[in-house]
Amino acid sequence: MNKKRCDWVPQNDLLYMAYHDEEWGVPVYDDQKLFEFLILEGFQAGLSWRTVLHKRENFRRAFDWFDAQKIAAYDERKIEQLMQNADIIRNRSKILACVNNARCFLETQEKFGSFSDFIWRFTDGRPIVNHWQSLAEVPARTELSDLISKELKQMGFKFVGSTIVYAHMQATGMVNDHLVYCFRHGELSLLNF
Repeated sequence: MNKKRCDWVPQNDLLYMAYHDEEWGVPVYDDQKLFEFLILEGFQAGLSWRTVLHKRENFRRAFDWFDAQKIAAYDERKIEQLMQNADIIRNRSKILACVNNARCFLETQEKFGSFSDFIWRFTDGRPIVNHWQSLAEVPARTELSDLISKELKQMGFKFVGSTIVYAHMQATGMVNDHLVYCFRHGELSLLNF
């Protein structure tokens, strides 16, 4: 039986379909996973998620499986090594932002106990369930993503504009933006958090 998915999912891309079916919109409370999505969303800026998704395993290997402690300690030699890695997106600003954000991430953990506690406090620890009928209704940013973006920037994070933050919120299940006819909308709405 064919499952009805959100319109943005390419039906000829099995990796993308699996990402939509198994990950996108599922609430994430694990700090390392939240950090991974924050970094990947930053690398996506100006590109398609498909590009990043197909390089995700390469990113994981290149960036020490998104271990914030290790990334925070990257030096110029490591940054140059990443700049030579054709298997990832080689953008110096984004790589430097990744190192910066690892440091800010660790500071956030120290201050709030965990990054999860920090980020999920904006939604009282529960996903916001939207009921969009069409892709045209889904916003690229919201007042809440504006607020989170502003706070992240004040804390020193880079590549955390409101659109990137909203994409992070969607990916990590802070909002359920699956379209109402998508099989995942109902499944995720029924979960108890």
